[in-house]
Amino acid sequence: MLDLLDLHKRFILNHLSEGDTAVDFTMGNGHDTAFLSKAVGTSGHVYAFDIQQQALDSTAKNLKEYGCPENYTLIKDSHHRVLEYVKEPIKAGMFNLGYLPGGDKSITTMRETTMPAIEAAISLLGRDSVLNVAVYPGHAEGDAEGKMITEYLSTLDRRKICATQIKILNSPTSPYFIVIETK
Repeated sequence: MLDLLDLHKRFILNHLSEGDTAVDFTMGNGHDTAFLSKAVGTSGHVYAFDIQQQALDSTAKNLKEYGCPENYTLIKDSHHRVLEYVKEPIKAGMFNLGYLPGGDKSITTMRETTMPAIEAAISLLGRDSVLNVAVYPGHAEGDAEGKMITEYLSTLDRRKICATQIKILNSPTSPYFIVIETK
């Protein structure tokens, strides 16, 4: 069976190399931050965002346990404010929408901040770069976020940005992801 998480990472690794800059727009427990940290190596840098102190604490702990190089900046702020922190082009970015696994399920990503964050992320993409967005349609806000993002991406110029949706068709509430690649 297709493992969406493995496929998600494979798309990232097609673009990301040692020395690159990447952003984890939704830090959570830091698993994606660790993946990006190892991928960019000691000469690269990863910025990671979350609004919850619990996420920063869990991520810092996991990064140490995973033996990641100290090539990251953990930021307690909303992902929609990324342009205040990241000034250089990025090669890869990851969004894992929804709520913090093991955290308060009433605190979730919201359309009001997710859409500006997606737009800012696209503006930061360099040439031959990628942005992956994991969408969780099993709850009302997640479903609405996915529809909003899909509508927006369908308006972009295909000659500059290629947006692809990957989902399991016979499981409509299962998570899916969107790959946004620059040419």
